[in-house]
Amino acid sequence: MSSVFDCKMCGHCCEGKGGIVVGPKDLTRLASYLHLSEELVIERYAEYSGSKLKLRNADNGFCIFFAKDQGCQVHAGKPDICRAWPFFRGNLIDAESFAMAREFCPGINKEISHQQFVEAGLTYLREENLLAHNAKQEANALLL
Repeated sequence: MSSVFDCKMCGHCCEGKGGIVVGPKDLTRLASYLHLSEELVIERYAEYSGSKLKLRNADNGFCIFFAKDQGCQVHAGKPDICRAWPFFRGNLIDAESFAMAREFCPGINKEISHQQFVEAGLTYLREENLLAHNAKQEANALLL
């Protein structure tokens, strides 16, 4: 996949309010990684927005687990929405969204076509089991 996307750990995708949804399997993975109960993970690091659990942001506007000088502090335990970037629904179905993501994210190969991105993305999402199963609890950006 490195010919399509090679993460530069810049953190652009970790900045902004309200986008990092923690689905049920994400919560279990994150709790295990942090050696905490799921209840403590929710209490310390997350909040509900409707029926969806989301990671809180730090005061600097980044995900609570992102450190500018060190990157993601829970990389091995991170939620599926983070694992799926940049292969979000909008980027896969809309060439204009893909073009904006390619400008925004230094890890997306600037030379690939939208079709190449879609093909690589769908393969990656299927291989990594990153397709959503419950739209009420998982991120809207994940494909069902």
